[in-house]
Amino acid sequence: MIAFPNAKINIGLNVTRKREDGYHDLETIFYPLLIRDAVEIIEADELQFSSTGIVIPGNADENICLKAYNLLKRDYDLPPLHIHLHKNIPIGAGLGGGSADAAFLIKLLNDKFNLGLSIADMENYARRIGADCAFFISNKPVYAFGKGDVFEDIDLDLSAYYKVLVMPPVHVSTQDAYAGIKPKLAQTSLKELVSLPIENWKDSVKNDFEDSVFVKYPVISDLKKALYDHGAAYASMSGSGASVYGLFKNPIALGELEKENQVFYNV
Repeated sequence: MIAFPNAKINIGLNVTRKREDGYHDLETIFYPLLIRDAVEIIEADELQFSSTGIVIPGNADENICLKAYNLLKRDYDLPPLHIHLHKNIPIGAGLGGGSADAAFLIKLLNDKFNLGLSIADMENYARRIGADCAFFISNKPVYAFGKGDVFEDIDLDLSAYYKVLVMPPVHVSTQDAYAGIKPKLAQTSLKELVSLPIENWKDSVKNDFEDSVFVKYPVISDLKKALYDHGAAYASMSGSGASVYGLFKNPIALGELEKENQVFYNV
């Protein structure tokens, strides 16, 4: 069986509090994006993991897909599998690609082996893997709060906009991004702000990580400016970076940005 985990973007991201457990409380909106990996599972004599596409840093034996498999294996009699991941979602981009891979693997295992897990059950497993992992179980726009793993449905449809994502040749460490954050409560809830016309988001829907990340990586700030210069109704860095996306009313080509960056159109 095969599935195609997709990316997400953050629309607004307010870091509101440092928690006693070391995590941060935040509020954001997760929105699915049509940039996809592929993950396949085949029954095998022993548990194996392989990957193609973008090179994944770190030890393959600790890949997040294996973490998802082993988490369910503790509670269910799963057979050994060969898990193959084709990586296409940029890494270190703020797009949640690894979390998506794990969540889609949970859904694959549930379907293939008739585990009978509900959406809530799968979300609870996913929360144990990563803060944004549970989002990819239902995989629809949500207002997220807490650590980013508690959700409320939100009525947000960006299908009328032409979405472009630009990934520069830099990697932003999540740890470094959080080091530059000064948590503060937002004056207005993000849920209220995104109810405004999208053309009004520029001055009100903010990503708290941008202030510190842009100082360290001015190329990311330059990309956001370039998207606005090309007519974006709204542009923002996603998550803790490094990718930047723009919402356009009409299709657009950004040939000059393709020279040094990876550009995804109509996502």
